[in-house]
Amino acid sequence: MKAINSTTTKRKPLPITILQFGEGNFLRGFADWMIDKINSEELTAHGVAVVQPIEQGISELLNQQNCMYHVTLQGIKNGHPVKENRLISCIQTAINPYKEYNAYENLILSPDLKIILSNTTEAGIRYDDQDDLSACPPKTFPAKVTALLYKRFKKFSGSATSGLSIICCELIEDNGSTLRSYVLAHAKRENLGTSFIQWVTNNCFFYDTLVDRIVPGFPSDTISEIKEELGYNDNLVVKGEYFHLWAIAGHPQIKELLPFDRAELNVVFTDNIHPIRTRKVRILNGTHTAITSLAMQMNCFTVREAITHPLIHSYISKLVFGEIIPVIPENQDKLCDYASQILERFYNPFINHYLKDIALNSLSKWETRNYPTVLDYYSKYKKIAVQSAFSLASLLILYSGKSRISFQPNDAPEAVHFIQDTFNPDNPILWIKNILENRSIWSNDFTQIPGFIELVSKIAANIMAFGPEKALYTIIE
Repeated sequence: MKAINSTTTKRKPLPITILQFGEGNFLRGFADWMIDKINSEELTAHGVAVVQPIEQGISELLNQQNCMYHVTLQGIKNGHPVKENRLISCIQTAINPYKEYNAYENLILSPDLKIILSNTTEAGIRYDDQDDLSACPPKTFPAKVTALLYKRFKKFSGSATSGLSIICCELIEDNGSTLRSYVLAHAKRENLGTSFIQWVTNNCFFYDTLVDRIVPGFPSDTISEIKEELGYNDNLVVKGEYFHLWAIAGHPQIKELLPFDRAELNVVFTDNIHPIRTRKVRILNGTHTAITSLAMQMNCFTVREAITHPLIHSYISKLVFGEIIPVIPENQDKLCDYASQILERFYNPFINHYLKDIALNSLSKWETRNYPTVLDYYSKYKKIAVQSAFSLASLLILYSGKSRISFQPNDAPEAVHFIQDTFNPDNPILWIKNILENRSIWSNDFTQIPGFIELVSKIAANIMAFGPEKALYTIIE
């Protein structure tokens, strides 16, 4: 079987116009797939340079294949099975800036560079006032962007054409606007000057986005068959569902830089992304996060296994139609139709969406995706959203290291250590209370909802005492 590289697969060299922070499955199976499409239709000639946002990553593996790989998509379209295999060739290089800082700096100072694209997870866009902008590179993503932009500002003497378009795919509200505010905060803290701040404000465009495609990633269970079908020994295959949506809000020049709509891709350029984001993040991502820790403790491995489990299916229905949808201020019938379509995607027989993969950074995901429902539900009904509270309790039990399954969380180490080191089986209510009142873990003050911490603590105690099935049954009966 052929290796996949530039000697076995022809591709046209492209100028690097896009700097992509994040080399994970999602960006490669979503954004890079779209960029490759508009390149192939000769609408653009974008070359992508992938940058590891953290020290551990797969840049070396990407370079072994000259950054080429296949995206294989399967799903249902108009009631019929659809499948697509596509060789992605837009990525030109992958760099670990912690080891190759000079190469990284050459890229960020290139006159060809037009776009920054990122997906550093919900935990990536955060402000650290102790970050060192002179580090090679700085620690946090906003500090990296600040340092990058300042170097460009100085290199090109603040010319308007040297500004960049910055597109964030992290699933936080107002992702681009938030990143912009942190960049300006770093600039002020470091006294980078009024001229630089004005250049960022006037010549760099930050876009708020909403992304939607289920991308489980490397199909390890069927990779042999897929390699045979592709004819390549591709060790970086990305598998995803056929459905996709990208909503982008911001300066209209992005439509010319990335003319996705002209390639008949499901991309929406909009002035107001909030309604699209709210329904997607709460219904799709919120449900994923809510069921993951629960379903794993009930011996489910994939989303499809979870939704076909009768007890979990009942739980999902109560969560989505009883708590999430009623507090979204849109037409309820349309929201129910949308939710039904989302849940139908969970049944996709071609996708093994593993719960352990969804579980990455679950603490920040739960706070971003699920806690807004808790807040809005209490505001509207003056009651606690019980199904949502159950999801948090099951998450903390899973993270304790003492649940019925063996699981090591991949999350903020300080938070995981606190949860596990303070575990108290003799007083689970006090244990949960201490966790939820620890503001070094959470951005929100959970005490603002009377009785919420007490209910989560009680549910956690029930899960520990009786197991997740019996504890779940008591709240959905």
